[in-house]
Amino acid sequence: MAEKTAVLTDKAPQPLAGIYSQAIKANGFVFVSGAVPMDAQTMKIVDGDIQAHTHQCIKNLAAILEASGSDINKVVKVNVFLSNMDDFAAMNQVYSEYWGQVKPCRTCVAVKTLPLNVDVEIECTATY
Repeated sequence: MAEKTAVLTDKAPQPLAGIYSQAIKANGFVFVSGAVPMDAQTMKIVDGDIQAHTHQCIKNLAAILEASGSDINKVVKVNVFLSNMDDFAAMNQVYSEYWGQVKPCRTCVAVKTLPLNVDVEIECTATY
């Protein structure tokens, strides 16, 4: 059985204890849990619109990736969850600024409700 290692950093919002890890490293990949637009210091959702929230989600992912020994440019798969598909274009404007020259594979879906009633949550998988 392959070994797995949990990743934890104080530069991203803390996970719910005993429920999930910020990320897991296994077999050359890092699997990062969904990031909501929460500030790591205050543990509160940042003010702003879908674009500000998208930036914060990706900032949180980047901090976890860095703690794992990876980075945003090594992401190979992203899942974006929106509470309203009307936010798709505005989210993409911010999203496209990240991930390096070769963009990762991606799925984007609208869901009924996200944790803390946020408008976006993003998870990713990267190499390390």
